[in-house]
Amino acid sequence: MRKSDRLPIILLAIFAIFWLGIAVNPYDRWVWLAENTLTVLLIAFLALTYKKFRFSNSSYVLLFFYLVFHTVGSYYTYTNMPLFNWLRDIFDLSRNHYDRLVHFFFGLAFYFPVYEFATQKLKLRGWASYLLPFLVIISFKAIYEIMEYLAVIVTRSSVLGTSFLGMQGDQWDAQKDIMFGITGAAISMVVCRLRKWRIDFRRGASWKQETTCFQNRNVIVFTFLVHEVNASLDNVRLV
Repeated sequence: MRKSDRLPIILLAIFAIFWLGIAVNPYDRWVWLAENTLTVLLIAFLALTYKKFRFSNSSYVLLFFYLVFHTVGSYYTYTNMPLFNWLRDIFDLSRNHYDRLVHFFFGLAFYFPVYEFATQKLKLRGWASYLLPFLVIISFKAIYEIMEYLAVIVTRSSVLGTSFLGMQGDQWDAQKDIMFGITGAAISMVVCRLRKWRIDFRRGASWKQETTCFQNRNVIVFTFLVHEVNASLDNVRLV
């Protein structure tokens, strides 16, 4: 096994230990179960498809940190994350904004693996390779908000309505969550494009250097041939 292939396995092992440890006594068990259902499904999906399509180590690291943030939110519930409660009180904010951070990081982190799949598996190039992942992230965010709403409607649970849906009195909570996810995806899209420009620039500089070396070799060969021809002509004249 290559060293680069060990990183996803190491990250999975670290997260499994962290997840099991934090699952012992969450703030609310039902909210924890609701939040972690998709976590388990995502990890199972990544594990089952690992041999068929392997993402870059950068993508796995980003997904790892997202899952850590999300798991912390599921443990405390997003509305009661202590650090952001403290920030709310210090800065006199209207609500606990931890969910906004995680929604933003979702768009930021998930854009890269979707982009890699679009370019490597679907063979997309140009503007479509950047736009499709962006639209996929928007779709994911909208679907998740609908799933949250349906979970509350089906269970008719006031606890889920308060801690899982997590509106905290903001009637535009769903729209703002989607907006933060879109913002994160937009930043990742710009980063991907800048990185592609940088790679293309380096390849162009390398090509120019190789071309210059090739031209220099041609000049040397041509000069040698001219010298040999002149030497031959001098010998003919002497004869």
